[in-house]
Amino acid sequence: MAKLSIKGLIESALSFGRTLDSDYPPLQQFFVVMEHCLKHGLKVRKSFLSYNKTIWGPLELVEKLYPEAEEIAASVRDLPGLKTPLGRARAWLRLALMQKKMADYLRCLIIQRELLSEFYEYHALMMEEEGAVIVGLLVGLNVIDANLCVKGEDLDSQVGVIDFSMYLKSDDDIGGKERNEQIAAILDQKNYVEELNRQLNTVSSLHARVDSLEKSNTKLIEELAIAKNNIIKLQEENHQLRSENTLILMKTQHHLEVTKVDVEAELQTYKHSRQGLDEMYNEARRQLREESQLRQDMENELVVQVSMKHEIELAMKLLEKDIHEKQDTLIGLRQQLDEVKAINMEMYQKLQVSEDAMKEKNEIIGRLEDKTNQINAAMKQLEQRLQQAEKAQLEAENEDEKLKQEYVNKSESLQKEFSQKEKQLLQLETDLKIEKEWRQTLEDDLQKEKETVSHLRIETREIINLKQEFIKLQEKNRQLKRICQDQEAALQELASKLSESKLKIEDIKEANKALQGQVWLKDKEATHCKLCEKEFSLSKRKHHCRNCGEIFCNACSDNELPLPSSPKPVRVCDSCHAILIQRKVMLSSRGSISLLPRDTKSHGPCPFCGACVGPESLSFCCLISQRSVCS
Repeated sequence: MAKLSIKGLIESALSFGRTLDSDYPPLQQFFVVMEHCLKHGLKVRKSFLSYNKTIWGPLELVEKLYPEAEEIAASVRDLPGLKTPLGRARAWLRLALMQKKMADYLRCLIIQRELLSEFYEYHALMMEEEGAVIVGLLVGLNVIDANLCVKGEDLDSQVGVIDFSMYLKSDDDIGGKERNEQIAAILDQKNYVEELNRQLNTVSSLHARVDSLEKSNTKLIEELAIAKNNIIKLQEENHQLRSENTLILMKTQHHLEVTKVDVEAELQTYKHSRQGLDEMYNEARRQLREESQLRQDMENELVVQVSMKHEIELAMKLLEKDIHEKQDTLIGLRQQLDEVKAINMEMYQKLQVSEDAMKEKNEIIGRLEDKTNQINAAMKQLEQRLQQAEKAQLEAENEDEKLKQEYVNKSESLQKEFSQKEKQLLQLETDLKIEKEWRQTLEDDLQKEKETVSHLRIETREIINLKQEFIKLQEKNRQLKRICQDQEAALQELASKLSESKLKIEDIKEANKALQGQVWLKDKEATHCKLCEKEFSLSKRKHHCRNCGEIFCNACSDNELPLPSSPKPVRVCDSCHAILIQRKVMLSSRGSISLLPRDTKSHGPCPFCGACVGPESLSFCCLISQRSVCS
């Protein structure tokens, strides 16, 4: 029977010339025969509740012996409708036939006799040579193409009965050909119906594509708005940066000019002070020489110096005070110079905070000018005091000539005063040393100022470099502007193309709706309004939308528009009304709707977006629909 069923299946499949379905009778008989062959000589396994005798056990071994069979076993276990081992075995046989590997899988089982002895008796068909012959015949089934649906069939409760009439020849074979032709015609019709179903599925996929295109269009419009806002912000920032750069350049140039003038004035004042100090130093040397000469003469002629002693002490104290004041002013000048340097460094490092730094520098420059004026006044006072000291010395010389006669009587007192004068000489020498040190400090300050001048020159060069960089940035900005303009033009072209694509999509939707046909909802099926979701009652009546066929209340469907099906105005819901108006406007003016602002005192939804339009919200009047529209 196995040989007859395999040969008959191959011959009928070749004459049939198409892929075999699960309803094909020779294929069904083949599975029944294979099931009987696999059941022959099975050992009965005792379980806790009953006896078990199934062919699923030996078929599970194929998964271990042949690795490619793991997919079939896993898919059979995952099928939800199969509950018995026999159903799983039947599904396994069908999947193996579709894979064209049934002969390979069963050959692996027959080779492993030791493993099969656990499931079959020694006289079983699969344990003898006849099993190998059947497996060899199964190789011919690789010619057949089968497309079997395993999920829909009830494999657990099928009864495997062999129909011998298929394998017996009779006089009715001539009539069987006509039946086969009729069956072939029926199968052709079936394939045609399946193709129609596939085309309907393609229509649904087109709907999904249309929805995805609408979403992508909305996303592109949002990205266009965001890009335009970013371009406007960048332009504003560019204008601000230009204005700030011009202000910073003007302030730095003015500050450089002021600092140059101040440095030149300070250099001139230092030169004048240097000349005055040199003159003072020469005069002090002359005085030392004169006093050394007078020292020899004063041994005999210093009697009258007692009266002048107090005045000289007062003058020396004043000189000491002046020297201390000059030292304090020099220390203050040094500190102020250090502050000026620090401020200059901060100015070049922080261009953005240049205004505050300029104010501080102006204040410091004013203080320096005041202090330079004070130094000049102090120098003039010193010159006046030196002139007074010279006059005092001349008067002393005149008085010395007068007092020579009185020298004899007052020699003892002069010796005491001589020791005091030596002390004064030592003090004068120390003062000269202090003045020398002060002169050296002034020279150091001059060198430091020269260094500051060199720093300022370097900074001017850096400013020139900054100007060049600024010019380069302006050129880059112009290039970016050109690129932005090109992008805006491209975006405008995209927007026009998007509007055209929207119109095409809506035309496709209308065509699809016309093909599919609109569903007219029955009154019994609707209990609530589709838009506001309020329940219908005696006061709130039901109304059909003549465009979409849905049921709405009077408030949500109080619009009238002419439709392709009826030239007269017909009742239409708010959503269909908004879509139809928008389509008319886009067809007439490519997406431009003329709106006028007005004050609304009535509540109601916007026909375009559905938002509530109340007396407090800003609203407009559409010139086409004469209805209030939200902002």
